Amino acid sequence: MTISDPIAELDVIIAASRAAQARYEAGGSQARYDRAAQAAAWAIMQPERNAELAKLAVETTGLGNVPDKIIKNHRKTLGLMRDIQSAATYGVIRDDAESGITEIARAMGVIGAIVPSTNPAATPANNIINALKCGNSIVVAPSPKGVACCERLIAFIHAEFAKIGEDPDLVQMVPAPGSKEKTQRLMETCDKIVCTGSQNNVHRAQTAGTPAVAVGAGNVTVIVDETANLADAAEKIRASKTFDNATSCSSENSVIVVDAVYDAFTQAMAGAGGALVQDEAAIVRALWPDGHLNRTVIAQDADRMIAALGLEGQVPEGTEYIAVPTTGIGPDHPLSGEKLSRVLALYRAPDFDAAVATARDIQLHQGAGHSVGLHSAMDARALALATQIPTSRIIVNQAHTFATGGSFTNGMAFSLSMGCGSWGGNAIDDNLHWRHFMQSTKVVREIPPREPAVEDVFADYWQEAGK
Repeated sequence: MTISDPIAELDVIIAASRAAQARYEAGGSQARYDRAAQAAAWAIMQPERNAELAKLAVETTGLGNVPDKIIKNHRKTLGLMRDIQSAATYGVIRDDAESGITEIARAMGVIGAIVPSTNPAATPANNIINALKCGNSIVVAPSPKGVACCERLIAFIHAEFAKIGEDPDLVQMVPAPGSKEKTQRLMETCDKIVCTGSQNNVHRAQTAGTPAVAVGAGNVTVIVDETANLADAAEKIRASKTFDNATSCSSENSVIVVDAVYDAFTQAMAGAGGALVQDEAAIVRALWPDGHLNRTVIAQDADRMIAALGLEGQVPEGTEYIAVPTTGIGPDHPLSGEKLSRVLALYRAPDFDAAVATARDIQLHQGAGHSVGLHSAMDARALALATQIPTSRIIVNQAHTFATGGSFTNGMAFSLSMGCGSWGGNAIDDNLHWRHFMQSTKVVREIPPREPAVEDVFADYWQEAGK
């Protein structure tokens, strides 16, 4: 088979997607867009299908665990539906008499969505719902391990579409087997790229010549200061670190503890299932045996992770994750980077200012722009952190994994893709959400002149600097 055959097959799918989108937009209405989004959401949230997708995801990718994926599929989708429920994405969305501008929502066309194996159902569902809500069609390119799960999800969406008479060509995927060539073709021929996943894919998305929203790498660092509620911080870190076996880009990778509470915090951490493992060199050898992350460790349940690291009999019963004290940061110190496992790097700092400096160094090594956490009773420290760290989010006194991508107890948009701003090489610094799937046309009318006198603009400057 020549390379032109699978590319030609993909071209047919993209052409069908483009034709379906044109029909969808021409016959569009807010009610139709909303109903299509609801259909896609119910396709993954319906309990039996949710459980089937979660089980299939773990079976085919070997990443995460079924109960947590069920929770993720449900809560991420429910939160997204709450966020978009009242969003206006069709027709006139703003009419401002003062500026003379009327704004009309417009679809972008065919969305090409590049999605990772870590969330092979939740991430494509999120992109599909946002695309449909804004009048687009979408073609999903899953990672090789995520193909089976994506196929099943889209089959469920098409079944829901059949109930409401919606066009199945609106939601399609790159046909298996996936390849870099097919993904590249999709990125070059769609109208908007949405990319979550490896930094190689992100780079390709941002250089494909098509408008792209891509997100940066995670490597979450969290500070625990001397004013923190230590038991609360330890429990939240445990819940976040262990959720779905640390597959999330928002999972804590490093915790920096101020000296004054270091011993008390490690005791609290031990009480919440975190075992201290002092032999850093042994953990590094086991976690990166050939310079790459050990696949028998990453995103595994605690017992498998403990066995793969050679820690059986060396950590207490009930250990849910391990914390490894370290001081090194940078390429020669892999514990300072993302570990995609129930392994946490543990740093200590003499005071809060030193903790901030360590967090900054870690972020500059990896994860710049993504997010940093703080457990503290002093709100002013969150504001100080926000001006000193190259990050888009400061998550305060929360379980990081649940908070960063949107929570029912904070105001962040529900998403599985976090923009990292210029620090992370991204065009956006907020959570990917519905507005990134829509553009608009502005009708501009003449209004009475609002031209200021030169003196009105420069009077204070002239007073200070002179003319």
